[in-house]
Amino acid sequence: MTRLADSFARSRAEGRAALIAFVTGGDPTPAATGAILDALVEGGADVIELGMPFTDPMADGPAIQRANLRALAAGTTTTDLLAIATAFRVRHPQVPLVLMGYANPMVRRGAEWFAAEAARAGVDGVICVDIPPEADGALGPALRAAGIDLIRLATPTTDAARLPAVLDGASGFLYYVSVAGITGTQQAGQASIETAVARFKAATDLPVAVGFGVRGPEQAEAIGRVADGVVVGSAIVDLIAEHGAQAAGPVREFISTLSAAVKRAAKEKAA
Repeated sequence: MTRLADSFARSRAEGRAALIAFVTGGDPTPAATGAILDALVEGGADVIELGMPFTDPMADGPAIQRANLRALAAGTTTTDLLAIATAFRVRHPQVPLVLMGYANPMVRRGAEWFAAEAARAGVDGVICVDIPPEADGALGPALRAAGIDLIRLATPTTDAARLPAVLDGASGFLYYVSVAGITGTQQAGQASIETAVARFKAATDLPVAVGFGVRGPEQAEAIGRVADGVVVGSAIVDLIAEHGAQAAGPVREFISTLSAAVKRAAKEKAA
């Protein structure tokens, strides 16, 4: 089994959702990112999403847009991101690491190059926001050939007719973008999340994780009752914006509250 499959299996055996934590690589600096990633793991995150900074992150709201700009202003490059991933893999050999970002940094030197370098760095999965499945003739095949999970996105507008295309070639988990909008600015109603998760779980054996708009423990607990994974990003990025290079401690404390929340949800399901 892959590290991602192992992580979801472990969470499932504990009766809880996996906690998936996102930060932008290189924010506030490449040197500071390692300690922040360690804080995510120490706080209880099961899966780490490392954002690849990009000049035009069109799916992201103001918090992550600013994080991208801070990372780029600090000189962060794709080479830096791969070095961060390599160092993380040495320190945390069993924790899944997913790169999330946009097509340009992933394919500008060729999809095969990116897939090979990501595999060499110990990356487990890739989420590419702006290559739809119907246009994925290069990146997806290259990642699969390199043994890296291609994690696809489903949205509130992904209907029954399009869902098979989204799932075709997908692996790792299905990421449900719970709002029809950008990250960190809206919150989906719990009823709509429950309906969507049930629909997707009926269509695939992949774990279904829910993100976009998950801001704190209360939401994490509610979503953890129905989903296989809970993704939190903008709220963590806000802490990094506030504390800068000293963000590891506050991030660790916040993640611990989210970890406790998904564990409470497990107890409620078991009751």
